[in-house]
Amino acid sequence: MIGGVFMYNHKGEVLISRIYRDDIGRNAVDAFRVNVIHVRQQVRFPVVNIARTSFFYIKKSNIWIAVVTKENINAAMCFEFLNKAVEVMQSYFGKISEENIKNNFVLIYELLDEILDFGYPQNSDVGILKTYITQQGVKSQSKEETSQITNQVTGQIGWRREGIKYRRNELFLDVLEYVNLLMSPQGQVLSAHVAGKIVMKSYLSGMPECKFGINDKLTLDSKGKSSASGTESAGNLVGGSGKSSIAIDDIQFHQCVKLSKFESDHSISFIPPDGEFELMKYRTTKDINLPFRVIPLVKETGKGKMEVKVIVKSNFKSTLIGQKIEVRIPTPPNTCGVQLICIKGKAKYKASDNAIVWKIKRMGGMKESQLSAEIELMSNEKKKWTRPPISMSFEVPFAPSGFKVRYLKVFEPKLNYSDNETIKWVRYIGRSGLYETRC
Repeated sequence: MIGGVFMYNHKGEVLISRIYRDDIGRNAVDAFRVNVIHVRQQVRFPVVNIARTSFFYIKKSNIWIAVVTKENINAAMCFEFLNKAVEVMQSYFGKISEENIKNNFVLIYELLDEILDFGYPQNSDVGILKTYITQQGVKSQSKEETSQITNQVTGQIGWRREGIKYRRNELFLDVLEYVNLLMSPQGQVLSAHVAGKIVMKSYLSGMPECKFGINDKLTLDSKGKSSASGTESAGNLVGGSGKSSIAIDDIQFHQCVKLSKFESDHSISFIPPDGEFELMKYRTTKDINLPFRVIPLVKETGKGKMEVKVIVKSNFKSTLIGQKIEVRIPTPPNTCGVQLICIKGKAKYKASDNAIVWKIKRMGGMKESQLSAEIELMSNEKKKWTRPPISMSFEVPFAPSGFKVRYLKVFEPKLNYSDNETIKWVRYIGRSGLYETRC
């Protein structure tokens, strides 16, 4: 269990102090300030043990938020609580800053008393908390409101309240994927995986039930349709890759998903929260369509000179366009001059980063671009330079894993609006995670 929650500003001054258990004293507040905030060398670990007392902390802007305990507590639970507490506070007063915390300290104490009971985390759902805690504090509740809150806390649907109405029922779905790659100079893939998530924005009336189908190998045998990408109408919900199915290694759902139905027939059925939420996370490591390939060629022409040639190739359909492309080519620390030649985009040598930064706004599929650089070196470097990998960032309008939305259906029996009357949109976005090529 958690013994106390403390919030500090960048000077180490205590903004919020809430102690839940008798074994935590005031000296714990000072111990964290002296050993973490005021220490000269930056503490690199999010968990610190001081005098048999454990501190778990995160830093948001210039605010330190820490939980303290003397028990052998689950560390993952502490960090989940800290991030959830930040999410709750942001939903009430926006950015986490010293001024906002001072202006809302009464509200923060009320929230802490609701989400922590004698050191044990309780209900931290923003939707439920907002039904009976407002900016002015706790308001007196009528019998109907009290019974509604009780049903939401103890019932199965605590993430959505009843009585929601919209003039137009809309559902937006974003498939966001982050490609991580480490490639050898010869073009061999050393490691690659895709971390994806599905973010939904729900503007639906009543208590609708949604059914959602994906092209997971466990769900499909070998059905495949022609690919599409970008922002699409729900009448044509298909992904940006021609694969019929993908193998998902790990998957994690929002609490609204009915796991029993997914385990029995692999259909994703849920009653969505109102507004924006993260429906699921997943990870895949097989048959990844790498959007770009970087081909490096580094040659030392003499003692004080080096030639670097980098070719970037796009490996997706010619009808698609990649955007926000940036290639960072590392240079030796003893570099004294760089001459650059690139036909497409803009390249610049940044001495502070010891890197050449090559930016391309847009690049079509099945294209290639080349950058050449002559690097002049000072001869005072004694240590041999170990070449760091070339890193790349980008954004493409398809899912590199081949993830595909097969269908998305909405049912609302009480308000009697059909699936055809609901406007649905799907968008696929692929971005770079840690995308590196050794040189």
